[in-house]
Amino acid sequence: MSETSPSSSSARRSGGRTFSWRSRVALGIFVVLAVSVILVTNNALTDRFTQNTRNRAELRLALYGGNLVSELRRNSIVPQLLARDPTLIGALNSADYSQSTQRLISFVDEIGAASLMLLDKDGRTVAATDRNRLGEMHSGLQHFVDALASSGTVFTVAAREGVGYRFTYSRKMESAGTTAGVIVVEVDLQKFERAWAGISDAVLVTDSTGEIILATEPRWRGLTEGVALQREPPETAIQRAIQATADWSALPADAYVKGEAVMRVSSRLPFRGWQIASFTTYASVREKVNGFLALEIMGFAILLALAFYALSRKTALRMAFFQEESAELRALNERLQREIAERERMQKSLDVAEQTLAQSSKLAALGEMSAAVSHELNQPLAAMKTYLAGAALLLRRNRPDEALTSFQRIDDLIGRMGAITRQLKSYARKGGDTFSPVNVGDALNSALSMMEPQLRQRQVRITRVIPDRPVRVMADRVRLEQVLINLLRNALDATSTVADPAVDVFLSAGETATVTVRDNGTGIENLDDLFEPFFTTKQPGDGVGLGLAISSGIVNDLGGRLTARNAEGGGAVFEIQLPILSQEADIEAAE
Repeated sequence: MSETSPSSSSARRSGGRTFSWRSRVALGIFVVLAVSVILVTNNALTDRFTQNTRNRAELRLALYGGNLVSELRRNSIVPQLLARDPTLIGALNSADYSQSTQRLISFVDEIGAASLMLLDKDGRTVAATDRNRLGEMHSGLQHFVDALASSGTVFTVAAREGVGYRFTYSRKMESAGTTAGVIVVEVDLQKFERAWAGISDAVLVTDSTGEIILATEPRWRGLTEGVALQREPPETAIQRAIQATADWSALPADAYVKGEAVMRVSSRLPFRGWQIASFTTYASVREKVNGFLALEIMGFAILLALAFYALSRKTALRMAFFQEESAELRALNERLQREIAERERMQKSLDVAEQTLAQSSKLAALGEMSAAVSHELNQPLAAMKTYLAGAALLLRRNRPDEALTSFQRIDDLIGRMGAITRQLKSYARKGGDTFSPVNVGDALNSALSMMEPQLRQRQVRITRVIPDRPVRVMADRVRLEQVLINLLRNALDATSTVADPAVDVFLSAGETATVTVRDNGTGIENLDDLFEPFFTTKQPGDGVGLGLAISSGIVNDLGGRLTARNAEGGGAVFEIQLPILSQEADIEAAE
């Protein structure tokens, strides 16, 4: 062991006293000053940004209320005008309503109402912009009864059969001093709910009794505000601590929505005692305050670092004289060199392992593709076998023209098999094919035609509901038909043990294009693994478990989603949702 010199020992002792008592007092004062400034800044900025947020919320609420009242007042004059329409009065007198519905339809676009209805004096709907409502009886409904009892326009709020409320103006129509019927104008206030749902605030409208009739949260409708905003406390102490930490920079909350503190702003509407209220979170206030606080903390941290640097400068110079430090540094250098050599050796081993893993992945992908080709070509081959048998029978019966039709279908199936082999690569990676507008109804009819031999052989009852107007999406038609055929094939397999097999196919168009395939089979036991590759409930040789995995991947590539569930009455329901193509986008895609 080497001896330590007295000078070295004294240097170490003096270096141990890193800071003097004066330095420590100054450091304490600096920390107290920094914390005080941060607290004062936090309170001042929180008050300021909270007030700004409240002002913006009040301005936005005034705009919402003005639009709502404007829509109501604009529609309130419509019944008064239509009640004097001679054509409608003449139709009520003559009981000839052949042109009445078309006349109401011509008015509804100019008025902007949700719907128009003409009721005769018995309350029966004789004309309506929604033809599905023709023949409905309104004799016991409030808007009909109140209109007959009043000489003016009557406003009514009634709960819908599904969700929400229906807002209507109604007025009695008279001819020669006698009641001829009632005109009903339905106001579309749900469009405001849809518009409000696009913002971060929660908005609700209550009537004179305090019941919520419009809300961005559908579950609030029909409740009072107190019940709708009832806050459930966090279940554990940890959750309460997290909530308290999240709200530390906010002013006392006006209310709580889903356990989060919010700012409530309300306003009275000049219409039948209605009120409108919005709930704004403090998230934007916290973000702005925290941004300023972060700058302050950074400034104090820099000053503190400079102070530490100045105070430790003298100690760093003294520590440079320690002789043993050079020995430690040399030892550290040697240790680092050994670690670097070990790291290089491990890096080489890792490169070899990565190459081995890449080769294994390629072999696994090749196996999946082979299984996918076998699965997807099975359906066209089965159909070709059926058509060939039919063509041979037709030729033996000397019916060559009909046999040529079967051969043409076989040729179409061969082309389809070639398209399937080109499109199966989408299961391994994202496809790069160019999409075009596709009528989902045509694709569904084509898929049903493809499955015609199996359907005829199994004698399955098919219920098909397809809208008259085209439902277009941006897609690859071959890949879309591939998904539909897979779902139909699965539905046929699921009903193989059912005495009266049935498959329902529905196509609907709303915000999305939705295709629903439902069967009355045994249902699905394992929904969690349903879309995993190679998962199947069929017997060996009947399927490889890739159909739904491939279908799910294709639907995802088209920008939609494929879901499955068990039906309440038995059987399984598969649903495809795809982004619907608007008329303007369809025109642009065609150009």
